[in-house]
Amino acid sequence: MNRRDFLGSSAILGFGLANVSSWSNAKAQTTSEMDKREIAKLRISSQMGVAPGDSEEKKLANMKKFGCEAVEYHGGVVGQGAKYKKMADDAGLEVSVICWGSHGGDLCKGDPKKIDNLKVDLKKALETAGELKARGVIYVPAFAHETKMTNQEIRQLCLDFLPEMGEFAKQCNTHVILEPLCRMEAFFLRQVADGASICRDCGGVDSGVSVMGDFYHMYTEETSDMGAFISAGDYLQHVHLAGGTQQPSRTLPGQNPRTFVDGFRGLKYIGYNGFCSFECGCQGDRIVEFPKSIQFLYDQWEQA
Repeated sequence: MNRRDFLGSSAILGFGLANVSSWSNAKAQTTSEMDKREIAKLRISSQMGVAPGDSEEKKLANMKKFGCEAVEYHGGVVGQGAKYKKMADDAGLEVSVICWGSHGGDLCKGDPKKIDNLKVDLKKALETAGELKARGVIYVPAFAHETKMTNQEIRQLCLDFLPEMGEFAKQCNTHVILEPLCRMEAFFLRQVADGASICRDCGGVDSGVSVMGDFYHMYTEETSDMGAFISAGDYLQHVHLAGGTQQPSRTLPGQNPRTFVDGFRGLKYIGYNGFCSFECGCQGDRIVEFPKSIQFLYDQWEQA
């Protein structure tokens, strides 16, 4: 008898068939309450570099033309919120997030002055995200080459650092968004559930600290895309779209064998209606391939 069969037999013997029936009904009710598929929606965003066009204005116009609802800006927009908000507004787009990075891994360098500088700069980024009405600022505690600290040390640093940043983010009506990365890029924070557990320990869903998932990184680190997104639940504030590690790697969805159906099932189940944003390369002519990829994603969403 395997472990699962043993536990099942023990439950029946211990509780009796009537209690098992009651437990099953309660479980079904809880599962039903968790299922939020009816409010889920696929809303596509894109980083500027992915979209076709030879100027920022043309890229934004093409995003809108081909079906994007938002733009994901890079860290260079910090301090220029009014300018880039107007550009997005003029194109008829929202702003999804600011993709900000790790600040050189300064949280994990063991230097209090570097952490103080990180706080100042991250707060500036959060202020700009607030101006842009963006969901948040994507933050990576450290890439693999930026620190020699252990997982346990970095996690504690996050718990010491992030609650203050989360409170500031809330004042700006936005979030600090943790991005899990694959093992080729980071040894700390590799799974979506890891990020969700940090959010929980920083104070929960109202802490201003949240997590995202990136289909490229998830291809290496997650056994189930659906399970990964369900593990994030209400902590999930953003998603990156990119093909997996098969060649051509990290390219537009649909240009690589990577499937998105399982992940989209998870997003539907948790009622996700935030943005899913292109962060990838492109094989071929962007003006042709970009809209093809958007249609591919809608087809995958329908299958999910």
